[in-house]
Amino acid sequence: MTAAKIWQQVSINERALGLRAYRQELLASNIANADTPGYVAVDIDIEKALKTGKSKDDVSLQFRIPAQGSIDGNTVDMDVERAQFAHNSLMYEYSVDRVKGRFKELDDLLKNTPY
Repeated sequence: MTAAKIWQQVSINERALGLRAYRQELLASNIANADTPGYVAVDIDIEKALKTGKSKDDVSLQFRIPAQGSIDGNTVDMDVERAQFAHNSLMYEYSVDRVKGRFKELDDLLKNTPY
C-alpha cells in the first residue's frame, strides 16, 4: 500500500473516531439524564454519517422515540442506551486498532524504502 493510500485510510478512521467519541458523549448524557423529567434522549445516525463522509460538526441530532412512553416525559430507555453505549465503545476500539494498523503499515513502508 502506498503512503498516500495509508494517509487516506488514517483520515477516514480519524473521522470515524471523532464521530464515535461524539456519539459516546450523547449516549452518556442520555444515561446520566435517565431520571430527569422531560429529558428527551438524542442520538446520531452514525452509519449514515460514516457512509456520507460527514464529521461530527455536520451531523444532525435525532430524538429517540421510546418504545414505551414515560409519565414524566423522559424518553431514555436504559436498555437501549446501555446496548448502544457498549456497541459504540467496541466500534471505537475497532477504529483505534485500525489507525494503529495503518501507522504500522506506514512505519514498515518507511523502513523498507531505500534512501
